[in-house]
Amino acid sequence: MSIFDHLNELRQRLTKAFLGLIIGTLFSLLFTQTAFDVLREPYCQVVDQPAQCQLVTLGPTGGVVAYFRVALMMGAVLSIPLITYQLLMFIFPGLTRREKRFVLSSLPAITILFLGGVVFSWYILMPPALGFLEGFAPTVFRPEWTADLYLSFVTSLLFWMGVAFQTPLVFFVLSILGLVTAAVLIRNWRIAIVGAAIAAALITPTVDPVNMFIVMGPLLVLYLFSILLVMIGRRFSTPRP
Repeated sequence: MSIFDHLNELRQRLTKAFLGLIIGTLFSLLFTQTAFDVLREPYCQVVDQPAQCQLVTLGPTGGVVAYFRVALMMGAVLSIPLITYQLLMFIFPGLTRREKRFVLSSLPAITILFLGGVVFSWYILMPPALGFLEGFAPTVFRPEWTADLYLSFVTSLLFWMGVAFQTPLVFFVLSILGLVTAAVLIRNWRIAIVGAAIAAALITPTVDPVNMFIVMGPLLVLYLFSILLVMIGRRFSTPRP
């Protein structure tokens, strides 16, 4: 295949992935209201009057934007299998049969690790983060969180922590392809610490060091787990010319 043939195939794969995202988002509209109630629960626990925990909207379209933001997030989660499949079908022609088998066997871990990151951020990171933000300088600020900003904050935190938990799987696939070794990861442990600190600072919604270390700790554990998976993956990698 020429370079233009590859680009055309990539366009087709991305188009199918985008259509899957649209279908997943439209399907998510059926239970977006239920998702709203779940996502609003942490906010209701930190406000002074939990019985009146409606989120504020600014402007006539604020509620609509927030509603479709949640639907889009759920649509993205539902379409992850299809998106992953389209990307794999694009790179599979360059893999050996053995490499294809190991990559396919790692697909269930995508959902497991993503859900692990979501559960961690929801039960471990979210409560102290919201408590810190809601109680910050109470004599100076009176928090009235808008629906758009609050839902953007919550969904971004859940999504990026889910993505961060994919790190071991990414390194495992790279080791099977012969692109990374455990020795390289061990030798660059200082860079890993700095990278984890930067990632934690970007993911953490607050500026206090406590919440930052709550995120940084699991990222370092995931890096150590990545080293173990790379050791396993290199045993099954195929030498390349």
